[in-house]
Amino acid sequence: MPHVDEKVLLVSTFLVVFVVALGAGALGGVVGTGSSLILLPLLVVLYGPRMAVPMMGIAAVLANVARVAAWWRQIRWRPVLAYAAPGAPAAVLGAHTLFAISPRIVDGVLGAFFLAMIPVRRLMVARAWRVRLWHLGVAGAVVGFLTGLVLSTGPLSVPVFTGFGLSGGAFLGTEAASALVLYAAKLTTFDQLGVLTTDLVVHGLTIGAALMIGPFVTRRLVRRLRPGAYAVLVDAVLVAAGVGMLAATLSTA
Repeated sequence: MPHVDEKVLLVSTFLVVFVVALGAGALGGVVGTGSSLILLPLLVVLYGPRMAVPMMGIAAVLANVARVAAWWRQIRWRPVLAYAAPGAPAAVLGAHTLFAISPRIVDGVLGAFFLAMIPVRRLMVARAWRVRLWHLGVAGAVVGFLTGLVLSTGPLSVPVFTGFGLSGGAFLGTEAASALVLYAAKLTTFDQLGVLTTDLVVHGLTIGAALMIGPFVTRRLVRRLRPGAYAVLVDAVLVAAGVGMLAATLSTA
């Protein structure tokens, strides 16, 4: 009965995705990024980039809603406005670009982008760049476009917001609120393009529900995490995601 076997395979595959999402949500709750980087390569392999990116976008909205709720009282709204105001329209442009180029190019860009963020992030930290409100606006425009195109730019936004002087719950909540605006703009574009099918939305919401658990169960760890350990976690996530995306590109060559 191949039809039954196919259904079993689909359910088993999605259960694996859900379990991975639980772990990814916990990681994202601790370091403020990483959940999309962990999940996106898996989703690309299973569904292809043009389904995986919108699906993960829906899940990312829910994940950021959870972070905003967890750290609501510590959010700094001026940085959110400065970052998200130019970032939202840039995300719309990036989302349109995503569906105008080849899926293989998207895979390659994702992998190269993740790996490139390792030296860029370390350079920003090493030089201790002081970020001001207008810098947040410029960064929001750049990161917004990349968010529309490659989905996850958390490792790039991390040094931007920490350079502004944010840390701990204030950083996690402010970065999440800013990212939420960018993802909302991106999903609106996907909806206008007719990409958000019922099946895709259901998958995205289910994955997002798993991601939402992380920020609430890891709040204590946030207060204990040392800067050195945080840097190692972010770099490890970038390497894993970058290698995974480049491997997906080569497998479809």
